Amino acid sequence: MTIERQEQVTEAVLKVMEQTTDPRMREIMVSLITHLHGFIRDVRLTEEEFRQATSILNEFGKLTTDTHNEAVLMAGSLGVSSLVCLLNNGNNGATETTQNLLGPFWRLNSPRTENDASIVRSDTPGEPMLVTFTVTDQTGSPIVGAEVDIWHSSPVGLYENQDPDQADMNLRGKFTTDDKGEIRFRSVRPAGYPIPTDGLVGRLLAAQNRHPYRPAHVHALAFKESFKTLITQIYADDDPRLETDVQFGVTRATTGHFVRHDDRHPDIADLTGPWYSLDHTLVMEPGEARLPQPPIK
Repeated sequence: MTIERQEQVTEAVLKVMEQTTDPRMREIMVSLITHLHGFIRDVRLTEEEFRQATSILNEFGKLTTDTHNEAVLMAGSLGVSSLVCLLNNGNNGATETTQNLLGPFWRLNSPRTENDASIVRSDTPGEPMLVTFTVTDQTGSPIVGAEVDIWHSSPVGLYENQDPDQADMNLRGKFTTDDKGEIRFRSVRPAGYPIPTDGLVGRLLAAQNRHPYRPAHVHALAFKESFKTLITQIYADDDPRLETDVQFGVTRATTGHFVRHDDRHPDIADLTGPWYSLDHTLVMEPGEARLPQPPIK
């Protein structure tokens, strides 16, 4: 097709996209071209801006390593990651869900840990924390025998793979739900932290006068056959940045109540105030049990 006017570019490209054999790929590509060409017309993208855009795409690749993914970081900072999560869970976006973002720090093969044990594996000063997570199905019935990975940052906002002062697998553990569907563990309360700002995402945040912080949270990944793998983060309800999470991840269903206690624990002699408790219910949906690709080695 010989192009005679700018409108014909879209017509020609859509005609080619419609030849795609795979129906889902055809649907995606037709929609992508329709919206992408519409966006370019809407903002009247200049040639210089187009060259800048292609340069940015190249920079995404250069900044991505085995321990850092700039494109995923940008997707979160634009709300794309959260939107995809909510559209694909909670009855396809119709109801609340405890599904949430995987984040960049999940690791395979966390140490097997018994209920009521501690996941503090090296000297990690901070406020003690007792956590109980109850894993249920959508009817509220407990799910027994689910494997639940737990990981979170330290009280200074660093994961163990970022911090040479922490032992390998510090603040990580793999639990199995008991006959009540519960896992219970001791730890230290995590802190919120800034996402990396030394790349494209940092420049975007600076241009928009946005802070780079995530509110404090505890990660969990629950796995059991016949259920969709539950990936979640439970956010501290008293974190000052709860409403302005740079990754747009906080939902009502993933906001946990961190209760402060100033007295000694009645059953744990070495647990004196102040300490915190967190009790939260994690709901799994029926589906295929598949583990995600670990974002770091």
